[in-house]
Amino acid sequence: MIPRYSRAPMTAIWTPENRFRIWFEIEAHATEALAELGVVPASAAKALWDWWATKPAIDVAAIDAIEAVTKHDVIAFLTWVAEQVGDEARFMHQGMTSSDVLDTCLAVQLAQATDILLADLDALLAAIRTRAEEHKLTPTIGRSHGIHAEPVTFGLKLAQAYAEFDRCKARLTAARAEIATCAISGAVGTFANIDPRVEAHVAAKMGLAVEPVSTQVIPRDRHAMYFAVLGVIASSIERLATEVRHLQRTEVLEAEEYFSPGQKGSSAMPHKRNPVLTENLTGLARMVRGYVTPALENVALWHERDISHSSVERYIGPDATITLDFALARLTGVIDKLLVYPARMEKNLNKMGGLVHSQRVLLALTQAGVSREDSYKLVQRNAMKVWESDGQLSLLELLKADPEVPLSDAELEEKFDLGYHLKHVDTIFARVFGA
Repeated sequence: MIPRYSRAPMTAIWTPENRFRIWFEIEAHATEALAELGVVPASAAKALWDWWATKPAIDVAAIDAIEAVTKHDVIAFLTWVAEQVGDEARFMHQGMTSSDVLDTCLAVQLAQATDILLADLDALLAAIRTRAEEHKLTPTIGRSHGIHAEPVTFGLKLAQAYAEFDRCKARLTAARAEIATCAISGAVGTFANIDPRVEAHVAAKMGLAVEPVSTQVIPRDRHAMYFAVLGVIASSIERLATEVRHLQRTEVLEAEEYFSPGQKGSSAMPHKRNPVLTENLTGLARMVRGYVTPALENVALWHERDISHSSVERYIGPDATITLDFALARLTGVIDKLLVYPARMEKNLNKMGGLVHSQRVLLALTQAGVSREDSYKLVQRNAMKVWESDGQLSLLELLKADPEVPLSDAELEEKFDLGYHLKHVDTIFARVFGA
């Protein structure tokens, strides 16, 4: 992943040093369990942990040099550890296969990454909630098809986003549980050369669940679901980012990204204030979603295992989690510092001469005994005059002057009350945020 879209804590999970440290812990815990079962001497596990207690530096270059000869990463690692530990290291990896190490390690890394992503979601949810409560009753126009529809509040827009990301958090929590499984079952997953109790021991030590049947590799439907959840979160990010982008358009300008002192919007036009952060988020969301299809393709492996999934996961594991971590943090900053313009929202709300109240008049006419078809025609023919005048005419005044409208002036005026549209905001907020 490129540094521009990376944050250090997430990037650290995917470094060779962290991967090799996890590999060692898996091997040492397995050796410890084998010693308890009497398969290997207790001195073997002690030698490994004694060396580990010295907090040794992981010599990635040396391991890579060995791999250049062996053409096998796990063998290269085991060879290097043996050089450090000595003769007792020969008892490492007893009855194990490479996938036991690789798949269990990937589970640990994805669990570590998910813990960061869950914290990211918590921060985003907190920022959205703060701004939603701030603008709970800030009226603005709701749009369907990009066209003025009926009044909402800006707080309701944000409450919707909160509910969506709260669902994202629930899905990611479930995905973490599904991905965090351990496999120490040996070649083709039969435990022929290693006791299942070793797997249970390693799983407990590494904070994982036991994989019920691993066939030598952990089934990749787990990984497919995990990356699909990341893709859904990315889509939710893009949904909110797109809303901000639309609201920042010059002819709308109801909200905009914070523009910091000294910031420049264009190399050519000094007046520009562009929604660059949310445009960037749209692009990052596309990248995260792009990793979902390769994860789905990885499900269909040959027989008990092949390694067609391996190269894919070396890309998508780091890139998807690093990118999503950066995107969630960036979106949190956008929402936290978002500039909101209630006066512009009010101006836009009133721009079209009261057309946003047309449904209330329609319903009132039906209650007054006019058929729905005729009610629609009465309101629409007056509404189109307002539309074609670009809001210069007033729907209320045209309806008052229409002899076929069987409503008094007072009855019509009541139908143009903005507060009517906000009467259930408290109910919605209670559903989203609790009482």
